[in-house]
Amino acid sequence: MFESLTDKLTNAMRHLRGTAKLSEENMAEALKEVRAALLSADVHFKVARAFIERVKEKCVGQDVLKTVTPGQQIIKIINDELTALLGEGSTELSKKKPLKIMMVGLQGGGKTTTSAKLAKALKKDGYKPHLVACDVYRPAAIDQLETVARQIDVPCFAKRGTPDVPAIGEEGLRVATASGDDLIIFDTAGRLQIDEQLIDEIKELKRRVNPDEVLLVVDGAIGQEAVNVAKTFNEAVQLTGIVMTKLDGDARGGAALSMKEITEVPIKFAGTGEKLDDFDVFHPDRMASRILGMGDVVSLVEKAQESIDEKDAANMAERMMAGDFNFEDMLKQFSQIKKLGSMSSIMGMLPGMGKMAGNMGMDDKAEKQMKRSEAIILSMTKVERQKPQLLNSSRRTRIARGSGTKLAEVNQLIKQHMQMKKMMKKMQGGGKKMGNMKKMMKQMKASGMDPNQMGGMGGGAGMPNLDNLKF
Repeated sequence: MFESLTDKLTNAMRHLRGTAKLSEENMAEALKEVRAALLSADVHFKVARAFIERVKEKCVGQDVLKTVTPGQQIIKIINDELTALLGEGSTELSKKKPLKIMMVGLQGGGKTTTSAKLAKALKKDGYKPHLVACDVYRPAAIDQLETVARQIDVPCFAKRGTPDVPAIGEEGLRVATASGDDLIIFDTAGRLQIDEQLIDEIKELKRRVNPDEVLLVVDGAIGQEAVNVAKTFNEAVQLTGIVMTKLDGDARGGAALSMKEITEVPIKFAGTGEKLDDFDVFHPDRMASRILGMGDVVSLVEKAQESIDEKDAANMAERMMAGDFNFEDMLKQFSQIKKLGSMSSIMGMLPGMGKMAGNMGMDDKAEKQMKRSEAIILSMTKVERQKPQLLNSSRRTRIARGSGTKLAEVNQLIKQHMQMKKMMKKMQGGGKKMGNMKKMMKQMKASGMDPNQMGGMGGGAGMPNLDNLKF
């Protein structure tokens, strides 16, 4: 979502390279470009103006440290201000149990799917979710909620044939608490536009069920209108948080940057895709680092910890180091990589790699290549996957036909597999030195280093210089 803004902010920083001291003169052009970048990203003009004033106030007259350039120093200042703009501080939900959450928003914003995503995410944290269908207007809304509830294996209360939404909410709350469930999520109705009937209905529902959290689900692609929607709902039902959906899209991102400052309501979660797992806690500091091209190493490590089984990873590492790596293992690797998300999202979390990968088309090429390789391996028999030495000319021809690829591509994959085995044999013994993800995180924290600040430690604007890192 923020690719264009990232590019423009990086370009703006280039004017400050080689300058010995930050001053109004040498900053004027750079900050003018920063302001233009924010406005073109659909950030509210008042927010953009206040942001530039705060950055200017912190930058002017500061001596540039010997170990950094002015560009790096201003990036640090802008990073801090972006973090504050996005909602510095805690974005956690209430710890109360049972936890009652009311989801509100316009029609088409993704409330029903988001309700299921939130239930699934909190289920992993030990909650026992119960969904309550409070949308009696949209055709098939109740059916949709029941379907996604089954997909995540949580109960869903629905009462067809009555338009009394507050009464449905009350009954759903009684049923859920009687069942011993400690997370009750109310999926309310939306409209194509805000109207008096919608506001009155959710006000009464709120009075009856007394939710601990009122979360506004808003489509990040509708731009500044999202801010107006948030203001209206906040005045009506006092929002406690916002869920931004479609942050994986190509919208300019101005709504996310304007939301907290104008509404004073924090963004707590972000929808990053269509799958029920594509849902993340919103970390303002990490998002600020990604906008500035510094990546988000912490989120990538956390995602890997959550998605990849440590025992499986350790077993595979041992097999690879022993030279016993076959196509079954390669297939498992592809599966683990896909659990982390798309190649573009992974690249975006690596410092300096998001733009580079996009410019070179690396993410698309890698995605397509992995799909082709996976198709080739799946066209092999199980015995062939386990014993690649059996793959003679006739078998390779059959596999190429079955996978819809060329014989040269099959030969290339087999060659790559053989090269990997040779390389792993040379590295034999090095497997013992491989630490797991948690150990790496502990080392980074013990050193007092914030992984998200690596982009400001050297090199060009937003690009890391790892020579200075000490573990």
